[in-house]
Amino acid sequence: MQILRPDNLKEEPLILGIESSCDETAAAVIRGRRLLSDEIASSANIQALYGGVVPEIASRAHTDAVDLVVDRALKTAGVKKEQLDAVAVTYGAGLLGALLVGLSFAKGLAYGLHIPFIGVNHIRGHLSAAYLEDETLRPPFMTLLASGGHTAVIYTKSFSEFEVLGGTLDDAAGEAFDKVARVLGLPYPGGPHIEALAREGKPVVHMPKMLKGEGGYNFSYSGLKTAVINYCHTMEQRGEAWSKADVAASFQSAALDILVQKTVEGALEKGVTTVTAGGGVVANGYLREKLTEACMAHGLKLVLPVKKHCTDNAAMIAAEGLIRYEAGDFSPLSLNAAASIPLR
Repeated sequence: MQILRPDNLKEEPLILGIESSCDETAAAVIRGRRLLSDEIASSANIQALYGGVVPEIASRAHTDAVDLVVDRALKTAGVKKEQLDAVAVTYGAGLLGALLVGLSFAKGLAYGLHIPFIGVNHIRGHLSAAYLEDETLRPPFMTLLASGGHTAVIYTKSFSEFEVLGGTLDDAAGEAFDKVARVLGLPYPGGPHIEALAREGKPVVHMPKMLKGEGGYNFSYSGLKTAVINYCHTMEQRGEAWSKADVAASFQSAALDILVQKTVEGALEKGVTTVTAGGGVVANGYLREKLTEACMAHGLKLVLPVKKHCTDNAAMIAAEGLIRYEAGDFSPLSLNAAASIPLR
């Protein structure tokens, strides 16, 4: 493996990013912060038949797709693999079998090309997606992380330093959306279907307070999820008419308004002027609208990744790979997949 010194790193390296943590096989190429290609193959349609992700099916789908998706990403970018300066890949968190497919492919490619191999924390990938949206973006700023597995309000001090001000004490926002969707009889993945249904309703159903503790940044989704289940079951048992659209709108408002409120409060407390966001839930149109309104009201600059870069994708992995590359922070080929890893 070629060892690069700080004085011979390229200013605008050509980096291939690979993502395979769940049900999407993705590859992207960046030159510096400029995105040259962004390819995704998803097994979500198959997973929907089972109401969620089946790890074995996901792993097999990644095995079938990874070579083709990477090849497509290179062709779209107009580069050959020999021109790459580094390969970045998700090593966690996620489904172990799925992660191992992308990780093994990336190791082999980097080793064969004698270029740096960079293992990327999937959570930090979501945080780095904003860098591709605004090439001038620099820390410090406040970040809202809202995905299927993680939900937190984070003070991004520098490219590598983070302070988690608070977050959910139980279910993540995306997980809650999927569970409520099942209660309402909506397909997997639940987020887009709840958002669509909520447009037809009004937030008139009482939902519990999400905050845990006074003046802090912690909140809970388990009570909100239970409230939806109890409401639906109670109305059905009573034989009373009720609106699924109103329940969806009420749940969405309760689940997301608090995220907007706490993110803006965090920015004001830390004295930063910029807010970013990342994670699959950030693709939600209601959240994007409310966050935009709140930031405008308080004179804050908002940098939101395009919706495609909020859900799992390789562009964000390449973006975080660039940060690790510039720091000379490369990974050993012995790096293993991890189902769960902290933000670090």
